[in-house]
Amino acid sequence: MEAPSQTVLVVDDDPSIRLLCRVNLELEGCTVREAGSLDQARAEIGRGGVEVVLLDVHVGSRDGAELLEEIRRDHPGLPVAMLTGSADHPVVEGSKADAVLFKPFTLEQLTGTVRALTAQAAGMAG
Repeated sequence: MEAPSQTVLVVDDDPSIRLLCRVNLELEGCTVREAGSLDQARAEIGRGGVEVVLLDVHVGSRDGAELLEEIRRDHPGLPVAMLTGSADHPVVEGSKADAVLFKPFTLEQLTGTVRALTAQAAGMAG
């Protein structure tokens, strides 16, 4: 029997990054929801059903770490991978995220990270 689809929220203000993630994660059997702003991301998380969040460090002029802190406070156990082009961002240095994907990332890194975070969340729930 096939594993149930995981719902991944991709939060990035760059539509091409969201498209890249959506197409490739859907090929892996995931359901993908997208947000181009932190407010859209909050709304998507509030709808429920999100099992993994891919969150850009910079979403427009806003700092993704702001949303990461809210997720840690309001949705403990929801795995978050930060997307960044900068290895010296405080989120990376402080490793508050469950994983970090450095841009440009490979498709294997993307799908492997989502699989690992999904397994981590399943382990915590079970």
